[in-house]
Amino acid sequence: MALEATALLVAAVWYGTQLLTGAPVLSFWGAVFTLCLLLAFSVWLFAVARFLLRGFRWPRAGALVAQIFVLTIGFPTLTGGYPLAGLAMLIPAVMAIVLLFDKRVIAFASRAAGAPPAL
Repeated sequence: MALEATALLVAAVWYGTQLLTGAPVLSFWGAVFTLCLLLAFSVWLFAVARFLLRGFRWPRAGALVAQIFVLTIGFPTLTGGYPLAGLAMLIPAVMAIVLLFDKRVIAFASRAAGAPPAL
């Protein structure tokens, strides 16, 4: 999750620099909105990663939703003529989904809010 959040943050920074250097866009405010979405999603993924590493159970749902979003973007990217970008999204998403349902991850991430740490 943290690696995906970092990659998304890097993409947001690149997108922002392209926007500032005057890259052509159809709608300036639409591009600003997209930049804000990229930054917000990155922050959300960092929060999910942080609380998942602390052993809470709620971030598993957030991580699964994030991976489903990545799959919905990655598959059309793969079939739309950008196979490397599509695979770069699909492979980590599928790996994360498989790992989210691993017994060890479920056992680790079973702590409730008031419970002591899992480790």
